[in-house]
Amino acid sequence: MLRSQFARFVMAGGLAALANVLARWALNFAMPYVPSIVLAYGVGMATAFALNRRFVFEGATRPLHGQVLWFTAINVAALAQTLAVSLLLSRVLLPWMGWTFHPETLAHMAGVAVPVFTSYLGHRHLTFARSRTPD
Repeated sequence: MLRSQFARFVMAGGLAALANVLARWALNFAMPYVPSIVLAYGVGMATAFALNRRFVFEGATRPLHGQVLWFTAINVAALAQTLAVSLLLSRVLLPWMGWTFHPETLAHMAGVAVPVFTSYLGHRHLTFARSRTPD
């Protein structure tokens, strides 16, 4: 089942998302929602980088510093997507619907799921690409 690169990417992303959501939940005891999302995203990014580098894109030849730079840039864009979806759901849509069962957690989980496809393509073709030209 995990022969497909995309399937391994989704599995690694799922584990990183779990680390992200658990970190956000724990951080939320010490800080407000938005800063906890941003810091938890860093936990998820570090987890995702390590898992993707080791298990998903193991054939990458781009130098490590190039991988880190591209990974960061792609994930900053994904953070913007995550934050926008999380805030839209938690502050607007879920209250409008009358949803009261853990609205911030649900909104954050949806926000984390949104950039799966754009991130995969970015990491496949940029972060963990086989070097065509030097960085």
